[in-house]
Amino acid sequence: MSDHASGNASNETNATGGIGRLPEALSPEATASLLRRINKLNELGIALSSERDTNRLLENILLGAKELTNADAGTIYSATDHQTLKFEIIRTDSLNIAMGGTTGVAINFPELPLYRNGQPNLAMVAAYCVLKDTTVNIPDAYEAEGFDFSGTRAFDKNTGYRSTSFLTVPLKNHENEIIGVLQLINAKDPADGRIKRFTKEDQQLAESLASQAAIALTNQKLISDLKQLFESFIQSIATAIDEKSPYTGGHCHRVPVLAEMLGRAASDSDVGELKAFTLSDEDLYELKIAAWLHDCGKVVTPTEVVDKATKLETIFDRVHMVDVRFEVLKRDAQIRALERKLQASGGGDSTFNQEVDATLEKELQQIDDDRAFIRESNIGGEFMSDQRQERVRTIGRQRWVGPKGEEEDFLTENEVYNLNIARGTINKEERQIINNHVVATIKMLEAIPFPKHMTRVPEMAGGHHETLIGTGYPKGLTKDQMSVQARIMAIADVFEALTARDRPYKPGKTLSQSLQILGFMKKDQHIDPDLFQVFIDQEIYMRYAEEYLGPEQIDEVNLDKIPGYLPPARREAPVTGS
Repeated sequence: MSDHASGNASNETNATGGIGRLPEALSPEATASLLRRINKLNELGIALSSERDTNRLLENILLGAKELTNADAGTIYSATDHQTLKFEIIRTDSLNIAMGGTTGVAINFPELPLYRNGQPNLAMVAAYCVLKDTTVNIPDAYEAEGFDFSGTRAFDKNTGYRSTSFLTVPLKNHENEIIGVLQLINAKDPADGRIKRFTKEDQQLAESLASQAAIALTNQKLISDLKQLFESFIQSIATAIDEKSPYTGGHCHRVPVLAEMLGRAASDSDVGELKAFTLSDEDLYELKIAAWLHDCGKVVTPTEVVDKATKLETIFDRVHMVDVRFEVLKRDAQIRALERKLQASGGGDSTFNQEVDATLEKELQQIDDDRAFIRESNIGGEFMSDQRQERVRTIGRQRWVGPKGEEEDFLTENEVYNLNIARGTINKEERQIINNHVVATIKMLEAIPFPKHMTRVPEMAGGHHETLIGTGYPKGLTKDQMSVQARIMAIADVFEALTARDRPYKPGKTLSQSLQILGFMKKDQHIDPDLFQVFIDQEIYMRYAEEYLGPEQIDEVNLDKIPGYLPPARREAPVTGS
């Protein structure tokens, strides 16, 4: 049916008709018909310029060309980078054939080669159209010279079809490069439906539409290429941030997954305030971009702060320096014991020596106990009591002879300060440095001239550490000051951080542990209650876990034990009075 069916042919000249000029005098009926077709051409041009979906665009081009020329069938090919023509869309009305485009029906025909064995493939009409850069208008394929339509005849024999007139037009972009081919088959007489040749007027209209279609397709490709470039650049930034720290690797890639899952579920939800919330495809894309960029400000955060696995870690873990001091203390204790033995009767009193050894053993044991305690304190935990903090200070006040040969405190003021961090491994100043990544994120994103449909990206990305009651950072926003998308970002960021297995200060939490913490955050008004409800109702946590969590983290979740969560069955139960 299409040129694909024509097979190989002899290389002869084509049977093209010239574009020609319109007749000088037309009947009133013909004039009215031509005006209607020109108006339709204008309508199609406007429609093509506004279409953003490539499949629909191709479909509109072919259907519009068929309508303009009253053709029964048609095909659109795209030119590939490897010198072939690829079938994009096929339509044959009388046989109810619809493939490609928005139909979902795949076209399994092989691509048409423009060259065979290094020679131009002038046998196929569509290839000839490209190679010669010309329109080919064939009145009757069964009588045409220069092309072998044996494949077409075989198709006709199998289907009962009669492929007669062919109009094949190249699609050229603004740089005069051929990007595809429009092929129309079997023009029908509007009066009686008989198959006729494509007229000069048909050819002119088809060529005009082809010109507009090529511009629309080129614009579509430029937009698609720019979008792909933009996304690739964003993902490169996210990858750079993840690669900067082996302990947060993957965070910037996983948060968008969670954000998109929750965004789609929230858009379809009728829970609470979400009944009036919907996200279009553009809105979801904006949310996804914000999620990719939510931590871009971490490019300014020092690695030694982000990667601080222990309290004394900077460029390296300073606990090893403290270990050396403990060894010095042990050495000094041993030296003092030896000196006492030598000073007492030449060292011959066994009872005295035993007393010295016993004292030394106690000193060494105390030193080892203190070292073990300091090592344990260096590991960040959930809570450090006042008594343990006081012991750190006591150890720190011990005196030892330092590298300069002078006595000094065993621990520096900075070491005592860091070892007494009550929770985790980050001190107040370092926490401020880390928190500043959100300020940097907002500054960076506000400096980017986002297109109109993405202007809310800075707000969404910059709100993932805010709470509903103004206790978050960096702006201390409340619920009414945050978009739903920003609140989605907050849950996605927290849940990823809780379950992440690559953090230096903790193992990845299980599902039940993570949902319990989310529940407490919901009760404390740190995360949106409706989004929290949807997150659990739609089992987004499980869909995410199946792909990104380890088997040991996916434990049994008891919904009744999640703080602040009410299962749907209990939610819908009638409330009875006492």
